Amino acid sequence: MKNYNSIFTFLVFVLLTLSGCTPKVIGQTRVSKDNLTGKAKKVFLRANQYKKNKLFDKAIKDFETVIKLEPTFIDAHYQLASIHFNEKNYPLAKQGLAKVISIDPKAKTAAYFYLGLAHWETDDYENATSNFEQFLQSDNKSKRLKTKAETYLKNSRFAAEAVKNPVPFDPKPLAKTVNTSSPEYLPSITAEGDRLVFTRRIRGYEDVFISKKVNDEWVEPTPLSDINTEENEGSQYISADGSLIVFVRCSDRQGYGGCDLYFSEKKGNKWTKPENMGQPINTRGWESQPSLSADGNTLYYASSRKGTLGGRDIWRSQRNENGEWSNPVNLGSKINTTADDESPFFHPDGKTLYFMSSGHEGMGGYDLFVARRTIEEGWSAPQNLGYPINTKGNEGALFITLDGTTAYFTKDNLPEDDIEKLSSRRQPDIFTFEMPEALRPTPVTYVKATVKDAITTQKLANAKIEVIDLVTNEVFSTSKTDASGAFLACLPMGGNYALNVNKEKYFFHSENFELLETNSLHEPYLLKIKLQPIPVENTPETVAKSEPIVLKNVFFESGSAALKTISLAELNYLKDLLISNASLRIQINGHTDNVGSESDNLTLSNNRAKAVHDYLIKEGIAANRLSYKGFGESQPIDTNDTEAGRKNNRRTEFITK
Repeated sequence: MKNYNSIFTFLVFVLLTLSGCTPKVIGQTRVSKDNLTGKAKKVFLRANQYKKNKLFDKAIKDFETVIKLEPTFIDAHYQLASIHFNEKNYPLAKQGLAKVISIDPKAKTAAYFYLGLAHWETDDYENATSNFEQFLQSDNKSKRLKTKAETYLKNSRFAAEAVKNPVPFDPKPLAKTVNTSSPEYLPSITAEGDRLVFTRRIRGYEDVFISKKVNDEWVEPTPLSDINTEENEGSQYISADGSLIVFVRCSDRQGYGGCDLYFSEKKGNKWTKPENMGQPINTRGWESQPSLSADGNTLYYASSRKGTLGGRDIWRSQRNENGEWSNPVNLGSKINTTADDESPFFHPDGKTLYFMSSGHEGMGGYDLFVARRTIEEGWSAPQNLGYPINTKGNEGALFITLDGTTAYFTKDNLPEDDIEKLSSRRQPDIFTFEMPEALRPTPVTYVKATVKDAITTQKLANAKIEVIDLVTNEVFSTSKTDASGAFLACLPMGGNYALNVNKEKYFFHSENFELLETNSLHEPYLLKIKLQPIPVENTPETVAKSEPIVLKNVFFESGSAALKTISLAELNYLKDLLISNASLRIQINGHTDNVGSESDNLTLSNNRAKAVHDYLIKEGIAANRLSYKGFGESQPIDTNDTEAGRKNNRRTEFITK
């Protein structure tokens, strides 16, 4: 019987050898802390104490001694690898963790996680992905590690593809007048591109600075003394027209929380005393990083207020005609995550949002993303701006110019010619780069105008400016003229816009901007608008002095008197004007260009004037207050030799009578 047992044992040994599993002695188990004895146990306990006391060099030597004595002792390999990992010696950490897994894949399943992390830190995203997958498939019970592994797996998969498909990126620092030895960050620029506002930290305190562009160069910035105090002011955003600044002030005893949003308006050459935006904008939480829509009536900002999905979320609030801000609304789970989502920048195209997040898939840390507002879904899924715009470091706030081609952001800078500073702490500076085409917003142009009384030439403040998207028939933006009668309104390409200027006791003025080419960019429109006063009573003298008011957003089907639906906004302005001025009587006039016969043009112009007349009657305006007349091609206001001139001659207008 003894002989049979010996033969059986020998056969088992041979089979195990052939299969690659050659144990030292049949039946020997892997060395663990429970069966470690003698010198190996003594040295291992000492090594652990060295590690606990952060005497890592001594700990490394002792763990290496233990491994020589007991090569299959997993705990020694694992502890040694953990020291190398914490010391950022990732090659040795990977070697040790791989050894742990090779001895027994199930003994220390956390080794898969840390091996994946070591590959991640050395930009080996393929192997990082593999090890995070292995860890998530293991029976490891740590919810904390599994949550982290899911995030790293998502990011390593993204990074593996991103580095294979880099986006164009060549950042250049701004002039040394802006970037100094002090940290500069969080830039914002007016629509005209001539004023740059940013934060500078000097001796630990943040202040707001402004620089003007002269001869295409940024001149020496000056602190905004009307805004800065001994406290921290920064994270500012200047409105498109340069008339309003929203910024953050921290540690104000009269504030609502640690950091609150404040605003200041420009009056002449001075900024008004900053005012806390109050509730519901500010709370006991943290409010910061504001961004305004082009008309200044929508505020986006980051906050840790109650209701966030994570640590910090992006919120939006609307301002009404009385200047009151609505209860902020969380942008929702499409934008905000259970991590931090901050630094919103809402482009003047009215639909493109850039922001930073540590929760969406990316390169790690904070990455920059873009999302676009849609009618159907609220927001599109955020798109990572890609590598190398985003890296494993933290990428911060972004600002994009009106035309969408140029981005400004903050990154660490190091003087190239100063070798002695190579070991010093890097300071953030403001950089600019050309935005990759696929990541750009819709290009935007603008209208800049002054509004005056047509008779006295007095500048008219507080005239209401309304831009209507004629395609959607929705109000795109509203604003008012400032004390000098000026306003600036942004117009995204790809739309057809009506611009209306209204002021009490004046006839409204309208303009049309047909900007249907999405990939082109019009030069800014610079206008001088004269509003006609509404006569107190219609006398022959006032009628004789009145000028025709052209309805520039009343359109007809080609060669027809059928009104297009995009005319309704303008016609309703005219209806409201007549309702508000019950004694007003008008005559609607129709005009054509010289294409076609005179008789046909006369008939067409008369029918078009009648169409407007009939619409107003249908809307409740008394017929005895209205008349109409067609003039055909007899009263041109422009040349008929160009299409632009003929378009101006094809017009509908009204006069008092």
